[in-house]
Amino acid sequence: MLTKIKNEEEQIRQGGGAKAIDSQHKKGRLTARERVGKLIDPGSQFFELGIYAAFEMYEEWGGAPSAGTITGLAKVCGRTFMLIANDATVKAGAFFPMTAKKVIRAQNIAIENRIPTIYLVDSAGVFLPLQEDVFPDTDDFGRVFRNNAVMSAMGIPQITAIMGMCVAGGAYLPVMCDHILMTEGSGLFLAGPALVQAAIGQKTSAEDLGGAKMHAQISGTVDFREPDDDACIKRIRALVDKIGAPNASPFSHVKSREPLYPGEDIYGIFSSDPGKQYDMREIIARVVDASEFEEYRAEYGETLLCGYARIGGWAVGIVANQKKHVQTLARGSDQKRIEFGGVIYTESAEKAARFILDCNQNRIPLVFLHDVNGFMVGKDAEWSGIIRAGAKMVNAVANSVVPKITVICGGSFGAGNYAMCGKAYDPRFMFAWPTARFAVMSGDAAASTLVEIKLKQLEREGKKVDEKQKKELYESVRATYEHQTDPRYAAARLWVDAIIDPAHTRDALIWALESAALNPEIREFKTGVLQT
Repeated sequence: MLTKIKNEEEQIRQGGGAKAIDSQHKKGRLTARERVGKLIDPGSQFFELGIYAAFEMYEEWGGAPSAGTITGLAKVCGRTFMLIANDATVKAGAFFPMTAKKVIRAQNIAIENRIPTIYLVDSAGVFLPLQEDVFPDTDDFGRVFRNNAVMSAMGIPQITAIMGMCVAGGAYLPVMCDHILMTEGSGLFLAGPALVQAAIGQKTSAEDLGGAKMHAQISGTVDFREPDDDACIKRIRALVDKIGAPNASPFSHVKSREPLYPGEDIYGIFSSDPGKQYDMREIIARVVDASEFEEYRAEYGETLLCGYARIGGWAVGIVANQKKHVQTLARGSDQKRIEFGGVIYTESAEKAARFILDCNQNRIPLVFLHDVNGFMVGKDAEWSGIIRAGAKMVNAVANSVVPKITVICGGSFGAGNYAMCGKAYDPRFMFAWPTARFAVMSGDAAASTLVEIKLKQLEREGKKVDEKQKKELYESVRATYEHQTDPRYAAARLWVDAIIDPAHTRDALIWALESAALNPEIREFKTGVLQT
């Protein structure tokens, strides 16, 4: 799985392909990835987010690898920055619907975590054949510029470098940032020469209309005019070097310590087979500092693990699904019973809700590790108040004010996804392993249900279906459902920020925690009415 994903990611990194890359070089410009590589600190890593955006989408238009834009976290002059760079090798950097959503997701991460942001602009504007899905809605193109204004008002530093075309509505992005740089040969205008001639009959060259020299000398729009990409990148780093220090973090941080066991061990510990058990404590031991995990109520509600640890020196509270079956006593009696791993029972939901309240009380960020089948069902579960306990946990997650970071390791089904801080519950970052699967229910269960409904429909129409047709129908439904639960399908639609190597889970969490720590504000914690 990892090999396949790494090979696909390498293919995505080629953008529009060798011919488009050559075309960019012939203009005397670097590609977006080359620009990012030169901008970040030497020897440092670019933690890319959203590389799978638009994966297997827009194929009728030749595709849009990575949605034609690059986003991610990086160190620039030792500071954490969000980088957003248009990839001009993909349809001249034009905005597809997913391009706008990807840029907005990156901005929202920057807003939530107060991350200073650098934009490298090289875009022809909206991809006109799909303008109805790019232009009008609240999560479309215009939201990008609204976010520029909001970020500026919040005091989040923003630097924009125009390193190619910057046209139409997109021209507002740089002008709403703190610093504007522009390279020779670039263009910044509300309407290009062809549109100007069509609209008002005026003939003009791109350089006279909105070139770097004009904006530096006449309109006064740009702050720095640079001869080429290399000089522009050097200037950006010089400006970043002068930005004042961020406010102190409200979260506990000490010197980082490596886990006692290597992250690669996770490959042998974890099982994506729903029928197999493993001990989630062994996964945690390979992620947290010194493999130290202070487990909370270890003997109660054992299908959910809760506890305190440090990751990269940052204090965290961990809520993780335990995949081992547990022998315990039935609620309110001395009868022994087996609780199935990966299922949330009444006791585990109550424990997790209380633990989440404690983390909010003590300003401790939360990390959720998913491998959840859902909440327990059946008469015993209903009598024990499973809905009430689940509601309590969902309430605590929904109203949490400390940063929440989610990693989907295996299954993440039904209301279990909600209780474990799924996408709808505003995790600051959401990561998935290649083994992740999330949907309202598992593929087998969904296929069986959907096939049963289809068969009854056919019976009502007087059609008879033999066993072979039943099997074919089942396999067809299951294949479609499985495709939609694949993490790449989710990443294409930005439901997850990145698909990560399980062995590098710790690194991803450290990036996320360092970013979250840049926001010093924690609002007052309130839950409203809790079902007790």
